[in-house]
Parts: sequence; structure tokens; C-alpha cells
Amino acid sequence: MKILLSVFWFGAILFFAGNLRAQEEEKPQDAEGCKDSPLVTRFPGSTIHSCERKEYEEADLPMGSDKDGNALTKHVEGDYQSWDIGTREGVSEIQVFQNFQNALTTAGFTVDYENSPEQLVAHKANTWIFIDNRGTYYNQTMVSEKQMQQEVGADASSLGEEINKSGHVAIYGIHFDTGKAGIQPDSEKTLREIAKLLRQNADLKLRVEGHTDNQGNAAANQTLSEKRAQAVVAWLTGHGVAAGRLIAKGLGQTQPVADNASADGQTKNRRVELVKQ
Repeated sequence: MKILLSVFWFGAILFFAGNLRAQEEEKPQDAEGCKDSPLVTRFPGSTIHSCERKEYEEADLPMGSDKDGNALTKHVEGDYQSWDIGTREGVSEIQVFQNFQNALTTAGFTVDYENSPEQLVAHKANTWIFIDNRGTYYNQTMVSEKQMQQEVGADASSLGEEINKSGHVAIYGIHFDTGKAGIQPDSEKTLREIAKLLRQNADLKLRVEGHTDNQGNAAANQTLSEKRAQAVVAWLTGHGVAAGRLIAKGLGQTQPVADNASADGQTKNRRVELVKQ
């Protein structure tokens, strides 16, 4: 009798163990390498279908429409993460939407745009979160704004190629003292490449343009940009470039290439441009 009971219990254990393994195998698994957002937990019972992480990327977040019906967006750039997440069975759009709305508000985020129950945009400090929700799944995008690290230096060859192609090139390797025209020492490598470009192209004449962001007084920015352009010309003529091949011109804040509303946009607008004459 004892032997029969032992066999019965052993068989029962194998049966239940087999069922547990089968249930574990049936449970959806997160995509390989994907982890939860560090700021907002996933909706309970959800599965991460895919994810993406980039050191630096841009995103245009929906912000509704203007009075004429034109779509408005918030452009952000920085540390980028995104997730495609499937929710558990039986979940509704409004359920997912309100959960994230309440969670973000409780965490101190400011809700910038909501189109219930589908879209939600919120930010806290320099971090933006966008929820694009369909109930059975939702996409979550998170961007922490930051300035891009410049990793590629301009050389004479690449500068020449861009000038030949478009007639001008923006230079970001020339750094000035804050609010002044003094050229910082780490700019010398870039300046030497500009001088090299001019030596290799004897017929090339350049207009050296100074540009600023829109911070401060417009008239002061105009004067500052002129002095910075003049400082670059002075450096080049002091290193063997004929003065007749260069013209200095300050354009202040009048020709932005990015949105001055962000720190990164301001950085892009503070530049020197070389324009073929």
C-alpha cells in the first residue's frame, strides 16, 4: 500500500511540475535585452515587444493644433529610449491612459498635452515622456534633453567639400569666452584646419560670419558676433592668410538654424560660418 501511495504522489508531483513548466512557457516573454523604463513602470501584466536606446536622437512630440488646424509639435533632442508594450487581455484604452496620467502627475510631471484616451505628453525638468496608447498596446518614448557631444572634428578636406557643395559651412569647433570675443585655446586645432584649407585653395576667398543665440539684447548680440568674426579673421591673418581673402561679418541672432527654446538649439545657433565669396 505504501509503495502504491508513493508512486501516486510521485506521479502527481510530476504532473503539477509539468503543468507549471507549460504555463511558464506559454507566458509571453519580453524582447531580448529590453528592460522597464527607469521612470515609469509598465502597465501590470504587460509584455515588452521591442525597445530602442540611442545616446542621442530627436523626437517631435504632439502638442495639439493651432487655431487654423495646423499640427503643433515639441522638438526635443537628447538621450532617447522607446518601448512597444502589449497590455494584458481585457484592458481598455481609457484604463491605460488614466493610469499613466495619474502616475505621471503624482511623480511631479507636468502634463503638456493630452488627447484622451490615445496621446499623453508630459515633462519634468529636461525629461519628456510621450505615451501613444491603443489599449491592447502602447508606445512609450522618453527623451532627456542634453547637448550633443561633438565627436567629429572638422578637417580641411571636409570643410572644402561642404563649401564646394553648398557655398558655406558651419563651424562649431571655435569656442569663445562667455559674452566676449576672446578665442579659447581649444579652438586652435579647428582654426589651423581653416588656415590649411585656404593654403590648399589659393583662389578661395571667405566671408567669416559670427552668429549668436537670442539670449540677451539683440543689439549687443550683433556687436558680439561682429567682434567674434573679426577675432577669427585676425587669427587667420596672423597665421599667414592674406587679409584680402577674408571679410568679417556679424549677423547676431538674425539667422538661427535651430529653435532657441532649448539649450541644444541655442548651442547650434552660436556658431561661426565660412561663406564662399
